[in-house]
Amino acid sequence: MQSQDVAKRPAASPTDPVVDVEQAEAALVEHYPRLVRLAYLVLPPSLGRNRRVLTAHALTQRALPRGRASASAIPAQSTGRDVDPGYAFVRLNVVRTALEAGLPLSFRAWPKRSQLPPLLPQVRGLRLFPRSGGADELALDQRLSALSGPARAVYVLRGLEKLPDGDVRRVLAAAGVDADEVDEALSEADETPAQYELLNSPEFDPCSLHARPTDLMRRRQHGKAALAAAAAVAVCGALLAMPGGGWGPDGAAAPAYAQNPASQAALNPGKLIRIAPTAWESSAREDFSVWPARGDLTEDTALLRRALAVWARPGESVQVSATPGTPSGGPAGPPQLLYAGTVDNARVVILYDGLRIARYAEPKDGTKGAALDFARVDGATGSEANAVVLDRADGNVRYLTAPWVKKAAERDLQKPNAGALPMTITDGITSPLASPAQATGACTSWNVLQLTDDTGTRLMSDLGELVPARLTVGRPGSVHEVSGAAAQHAWAPFACSLGAMRSLGVRTVNAWQFAQQPLPDASGAADWVCTRAETWQGGGERVLAQFRTPGGIYGAVAAKASGVPACGVRDPHVLAGVLWKSAAGHWFLLAAGSKGTESVTATGGVTGSARGGLLTVKTKQGVQAELKGALDDGTTISGLR
Repeated sequence: MQSQDVAKRPAASPTDPVVDVEQAEAALVEHYPRLVRLAYLVLPPSLGRNRRVLTAHALTQRALPRGRASASAIPAQSTGRDVDPGYAFVRLNVVRTALEAGLPLSFRAWPKRSQLPPLLPQVRGLRLFPRSGGADELALDQRLSALSGPARAVYVLRGLEKLPDGDVRRVLAAAGVDADEVDEALSEADETPAQYELLNSPEFDPCSLHARPTDLMRRRQHGKAALAAAAAVAVCGALLAMPGGGWGPDGAAAPAYAQNPASQAALNPGKLIRIAPTAWESSAREDFSVWPARGDLTEDTALLRRALAVWARPGESVQVSATPGTPSGGPAGPPQLLYAGTVDNARVVILYDGLRIARYAEPKDGTKGAALDFARVDGATGSEANAVVLDRADGNVRYLTAPWVKKAAERDLQKPNAGALPMTITDGITSPLASPAQATGACTSWNVLQLTDDTGTRLMSDLGELVPARLTVGRPGSVHEVSGAAAQHAWAPFACSLGAMRSLGVRTVNAWQFAQQPLPDASGAADWVCTRAETWQGGGERVLAQFRTPGGIYGAVAAKASGVPACGVRDPHVLAGVLWKSAAGHWFLLAAGSKGTESVTATGGVTGSARGGLLTVKTKQGVQAELKGALDDGTTISGLR
């Protein structure tokens, strides 16, 4: 960790460029969003997201020099920003003050300005925080939080600023980091996976913010307290004497803001709904409402109280994520307890309120670093209510399964002939499965969860959310589970396309071969497959039209669209095209429509038409075309794009 007594900057050389206020101000204004992002990433996550955002803006706005300053020890790079000494000077000040903000306060020295909460900017009555990213961004933020301040600065300067290690050394030295600490920081940053592209995610953008109200009731009480100090004392005393032990036992939760009977019942661990272990056996329902409460901490009242309190009012230090379309407010009434227990190095509570699954997790040794995740699951039945993510660690995922699940196995969707590897189930908890949702690099495998009960076998895929997505095959309206060899072989070439559906709130993904097209130059026949992801929120569907040549290991995405009815139950039709080069070196426009397509026409860079659902037109590389089709009932459809 960087010492409290920060070293002084290196002495300026007479040949160093000089930066005046106007030059630095121009650089700051031009690159303000990037500089604020840099400060936000270097600041310690322990500050909480709201204070971290405000501090990042405050440090950046205070980065201007007071007069003319030397730009010594500031590296230049070829990106076009740092050839301007003004930008380099401002960036150095941002890095220096962000590192200082992470230093612990000491009784032996006055605190630095950057170590104190910012006076400006301030937004009264609102908490500000960046948009939530996906599982990859959350995992990276957790890794960065475990690094020291200088190591975070190394990682960010490498990834965001594209600086080589030699320049990183000079920036840290100029920021006051000792040489030994610089070496340690470089080594520490080397141990963190280089996911630099994620640093540009909205998760780390303090200029694009969500706003939520602060404690509304406390603000009103503080206003009254400004008129009468005695009333303020009485109000504070009443708050501290609230039922349930006041603020302390609620761990990472923010202060309470509602005291009506319904909200109090929802936050009372004694009123949690607990289902009998055998209730599902006689119930006509097969959903989350008949799951029993499991785990070794189901009687830990203090843990359950903290989980409910954080759900209702998560504090600034709580990492909150929700699938798209999922409301994140507290429960309307007492929720159902699905699980409370120890998993690896965390205590985990899973709750269900009829609309959402809420997962609360905290470290075994305290509440700092608590996380709260939401997933919408309204209407989930059968296969869709078979499993919930219990824990993610080291690229693996562990599931809590439904009480009716008899067996679990791990299967590589890309290798249908490889068979399934059995997984153990203990009190409904599976052994770890290597998750494809957190994998990086080339897609060489796609592991899915295979669950078996009395009604059959089905496949579920982890897409980085609390509830795995159900995989199906077949024509829209008559889909079936991926349970047999034929269905598994049908999915294999298109398994990696599931990567495009991560963190979208996906409920099911269906693969449907809508056409088979003879290829010119005697090249065999190609398959046209549509993969459609349905979401829990009922919007934002993702549709991919994929093209696979004979013997091809992977399908190629020929067209894609979001929020369209094509390839779904409401519109079981699709039309797509692709430019294809034959083994003889000839280029062709190939287009295919689903069953019921009477004609296909291409216009634009390629012109041609054909009766039926298949079109083949010889063309040249790089042309673009518009596709139109006519169905046998006279309806016109457009090519998917």
